[in-house]
Amino acid sequence: MREPVPGSAALDTAASREILDEVARGERPETLRLWRPADALAFSVVDRTLPGFPEAVAAARAAGFEPFLRLAGGHAAVYAREVLAFAWAIPASDPRVGVAERFDEVAGLVAAALRALGVEARIGEVPGEYCPGSHSVNARGRVKLMGVGQRVVRGAAYVGGAIVAGGSARLRGVLGPVYKALGLPFDPRALGSVEDERPGTGPEDVAEALLAELARRHELLPGILGPGVVERAARSQSRYAMDREASGATTD
Repeated sequence: MREPVPGSAALDTAASREILDEVARGERPETLRLWRPADALAFSVVDRTLPGFPEAVAAARAAGFEPFLRLAGGHAAVYAREVLAFAWAIPASDPRVGVAERFDEVAGLVAAALRALGVEARIGEVPGEYCPGSHSVNARGRVKLMGVGQRVVRGAAYVGGAIVAGGSARLRGVLGPVYKALGLPFDPRALGSVEDERPGTGPEDVAEALLAELARRHELLPGILGPGVVERAARSQSRYAMDREASGATTD
């Protein structure tokens, strides 16, 4: 589905969690969402434990990026209008089995889609990248283009992440102060975009290439969020929002 959730990044994350729970309960089939998010900064549960977390949240807000708590692990990642975000909810009787295989599949899908656009896409961590991971997708072994995280619940797994289609300079400008506040290593030169590699390529081009690659491997059917998802997400979004009055702490 490519249906956006109107509202905040916290609401959008809550909607992804509601979809995951529906898949886990067998009420919804395997579901993949693709969307272009608003400017936001995704923090992890681990980030919350760092001494500089309140300062990092303040830095994100100062740059005009809404701070929120992400579903998957890792460290701070940036979302923006130049990014293609994805959230894949997959039914699994024992979701702890197959974690590596799911990472492999998503990284392989994204790398293949970007190569179809003419990008020299590779899988693997590059030195100094934000939210480092062995299943990042990079260009030329130099700059990170995609980060991915995973979470498992009883009955399902969630694989989510973001492909930076454009706006790399703007995103480096917000991630630098955030990572400095968190006390984590980050080399701004390690953040790139698809547009940097193939000028004139935007998020919609990336979405079409990704869907084309998916269609070669899976049967794709259109889906909708449904009114119940958004209504339940509205009630639970505070779990993913940042409380200004609590110096950057979350409200759950």
